[in-house]
Amino acid sequence: MFRSRAKTEKAPTAKVTADLSQQPRDPQAPKGRPTPKRSEAQTQRRRASSAPTDRKAATKRQREARRADLARQREALASGDERYLPVRDKGPVRRFVRDFVDSRFCIAEYFLPLAVVILILSVIQVQNIQSISLLLWMGVIILIVIDSIGLSIRLKKQLRERFPDTPKRGAVAYGLMRTLQMRRLRLPKPQVKRGERP
Repeated sequence: MFRSRAKTEKAPTAKVTADLSQQPRDPQAPKGRPTPKRSEAQTQRRRASSAPTDRKAATKRQREARRADLARQREALASGDERYLPVRDKGPVRRFVRDFVDSRFCIAEYFLPLAVVILILSVIQVQNIQSISLLLWMGVIILIVIDSIGLSIRLKKQLRERFPDTPKRGAVAYGLMRTLQMRRLRLPKPQVKRGERP
């Protein structure tokens, strides 16, 4: 009760330091370890100076491993080998979505060629051709939207039937993005023919 404040504040820290340092400490070493010999310090310095070359070798090895992985991924995208596909393309759900989309004719896959044709028609300085290009543009967009809605409804239904317990998050969007690519440019390459049901 009548103790000085300095003693009460020092007491808990002394207890903590006593708990932390359980090993007997050399009285001449302030950091809890003996000072290293000169030869040991020099070898440690040499190791520290040689570290960047080891780091360069490690980064070179990592780069080579990354290149090998990318080459394997490219081969897998061309052949459809599931083991080396990127994460977004792996799994039975994604494979089914790819096969489902590849087995159908989609208007969206011809969007880019049609857009180029419509753009060329709209550049021609004839009023009738420009109005036709505008109508074509509207018609293509409406057809793509209708086709995409129908495809997404059918795809959701098939996914619910075939994979009731498997997570299907992002699978429909994955399929719709695949429809926007021309069939011969799709990666992973299509594994089914048109009209062949997956």
